[in-house]
Amino acid sequence: MNTFERNRPHNDLPLLPPAVELETPAILKKAIAANRVLAELKGLAKLIPNQGILINGIVLQEARLSSEIENILTTNDELYKAAADDRPATDPHTKEVLRYREALWHGYQALKQRPLATNLFIEIAGIIKQSDIGIRRVPGTKIANSLGEVIYTPPEGEAVIRDKLANLEQFIHAEDERDPLVKLAVLHYQFEAIHPFIDGNGRTGRILNILYLVDKGLLEIPVLYLSHYIIRHKSAYYDGLRRVTEEGDWQAWVAYVLDAVETTARQTQERVLRILDLMKEAQELVAERAPKIYSKDLIEAVFMHPYCKIRFLEERGVAKRQTASVYLQTLEKLGLLRSRKIGREIYYINERLFQVLTE
Repeated sequence: MNTFERNRPHNDLPLLPPAVELETPAILKKAIAANRVLAELKGLAKLIPNQGILINGIVLQEARLSSEIENILTTNDELYKAAADDRPATDPHTKEVLRYREALWHGYQALKQRPLATNLFIEIAGIIKQSDIGIRRVPGTKIANSLGEVIYTPPEGEAVIRDKLANLEQFIHAEDERDPLVKLAVLHYQFEAIHPFIDGNGRTGRILNILYLVDKGLLEIPVLYLSHYIIRHKSAYYDGLRRVTEEGDWQAWVAYVLDAVETTARQTQERVLRILDLMKEAQELVAERAPKIYSKDLIEAVFMHPYCKIRFLEERGVAKRQTASVYLQTLEKLGLLRSRKIGREIYYINERLFQVLTE
């Protein structure tokens, strides 16, 4: 029985799977639509010649928006400039956003060797917070609203929290007939309700969403950023979580997540198509107007990152430093890039790519 009281640790948080019918006809209809659009995105992403183009651009947007939900704010200019630099960012918020990207990439690489599990959750949270964060041991964690009123007290006690996480792992990896996107909604609620860390739970939970989709083969690379949808429908997000806790209303919550996946996958498809169009236009322009410097590697290099540097061309083997500089200056004359000197560095900004990624 769900005996929830806002000011008492919710150690009675029900184990998974929920003791209700999740896959109603209405939910299954939404799940079919979301799965279809997600499959289309997975296929479309393969058309990008270098997956790093999507990873560098779209993952940074997910990092920025997921952090924005926690009131950690940075501008797109600051973020992409910092991501292009060898030196660490100086702005603390930009640093934290870049750590989110690092945590997501760590999780993505880890999935190739091991499953989604508590130890990986801890590693991800540790990278985000840049500390040996560990599972909460000290009591007193409470979640309040903007007025300072306590709305939820998560489970307390390391053993209790670990038991809840072990149950979550079992649910994630269970060989059952449930639609994986319905399970995504359930696991996201449960992770946030367990709230296993002192800080960084929201961002860790949103990274787990993407990793779960990759783990289940619904995506090959982590390019779906649900944070964009959550920001636009923030009150419904928190209201949905609250209603599961207080009323056991899973239907509205699962429907919300399915709508988020479908909408976001469609938006990401549009971005990928626009990037492909921009690359094709750039290839044709350079091949016609500057055929001596044209190569597919050059075009890919200036689409790998909105803020391109001479070093990027060197690292990809396109050209050595002096020649690479000439190439970028030529692309600027053709209107594909715009140079900007900041300190001693010259950045060549792909403004049209920047616009597609940040709209």
